[in-house]
Amino acid sequence: MCGRYVMARAAGDLVALGGGLLPAEGVELRPNWNVAPTADVPILLEREDAGVVRRELHVARWGLVPAWAKELSVGSRAFNARSETVTSKPTFRSAVRARRCAVPVEGYYEWKAPEAGSKGPDGKAAVKQPFYVHPAGGGDGEGPVIWFAGLYEWWKDAEAEARGDDPWVLSTTILTMPSPADEEPGVLGELADLHDRLPVPLSPTAMDSWLSPDKLGSADEAAALVDETTGQAYDVARGWVLRPVGREVGNVRNNGPELIAPPAEVQDALV
Repeated sequence: MCGRYVMARAAGDLVALGGGLLPAEGVELRPNWNVAPTADVPILLEREDAGVVRRELHVARWGLVPAWAKELSVGSRAFNARSETVTSKPTFRSAVRARRCAVPVEGYYEWKAPEAGSKGPDGKAAVKQPFYVHPAGGGDGEGPVIWFAGLYEWWKDAEAEARGDDPWVLSTTILTMPSPADEEPGVLGELADLHDRLPVPLSPTAMDSWLSPDKLGSADEAAALVDETTGQAYDVARGWVLRPVGREVGNVRNNGPELIAPPAEVQDALV
């Protein structure tokens, strides 16, 4: 799954990396080293206007709120979408056919459960260890980013409309899939050992297909695109790196570049 991640890039950097444009109203992004569900996050999407397709960067609320939802809080339970059910689950099935996006992240956090009965350096029962997963050559504000397959929706807030405020809320979710098998070599095996779910990364070619603004005609067509997208994910993930980080990432109030630094005591314990 993906429940926390890092995004500290400027909007212009993401546009350059993703091959898009900034919308006319602009985009303001604040560096965030501990992005949690319901936070505002950048997404890349494509829109067609008068026969011209534009790839644009926007800001969305993390946690998909379908158009039929009665309240915004629905999104807090829909920050990930399982690839196996995304074409049939009411929350996601409309978006996967017509409103697909890419969610850029510098890296994401995942917690590894200790082996049963294992002990920590203090002799006490071992606890979960957080890891930072990021692309090789990136993850620290420079180099490549990961583009996760995502979905987006527009939701109309009736209360905001009654107050005379802008009622439209743009929201997003990240697609996940089963992790690689344990016996996979290299980083894929490490990812399998880390968690049983994997956020779905996009290669440049897969991102072109995923972002197409064409509305798919059926659930079967959507399922075929999902299968095509998950089918290339492990190849992208082979270019990732895992490193242990401090437990401070578990508290969303902690937010700074020090969160992605590997603590010396953790490194020593893992040698």
